Amino acid sequence: MAERYELRFSGAGGQGLITAGIILAEAASIIEGKSAVQSQSYGPEARGGASKSEVIISDAPIDYPKATIVDACLAMTQEAADKYANGIKEGGILLLDDDFVQRSPEGDFKVLRLPIMRMAKEDIGREIVANVVALGAMIGLTGVVSKEAGEEAVLRKVPEAFKDLNKKAFNLGYEKSKELLN
Repeated sequence: MAERYELRFSGAGGQGLITAGIILAEAASIIEGKSAVQSQSYGPEARGGASKSEVIISDAPIDYPKATIVDACLAMTQEAADKYANGIKEGGILLLDDDFVQRSPEGDFKVLRLPIMRMAKEDIGREIVANVVALGAMIGLTGVVSKEAGEEAVLRKVPEAFKDLNKKAFNLGYEKSKELLN
């Protein structure tokens, strides 16, 4: 049976998590040659309301494009954690923004915490790259694509003037996630 890996990025509309999902799907499909689909949903208020992006990656054709048994989930806000941190498989991963999610959802999965927004603001100097920090962290935690494929996909999406900033953000998230696993 083909391996199917399901990821969910969730947070507030405007945080760039749909973009993070698109970048991950492109890293898997365009760069690594795997099958990948990305879907998204957000509330009617769009900016500020809860939103999610789901990415399914497989080494075989994908017959159903929605996440059913989530391997790894990111929640950047409490509302997103409450609404979207469900369906995570036993032994899966839930990554929470430590500053914005106080109550951890219950489940038989590993809960990990990183101050993603604060890392983007304090370590990188720009909150706007929090989605790239989060993407780096999710790739670091799951290994669903290689670090190199993730970084290349990020750099393909950003204007030349922002490549260094985004590369630094991606690598910060990746490295900090590896520290969580040790």
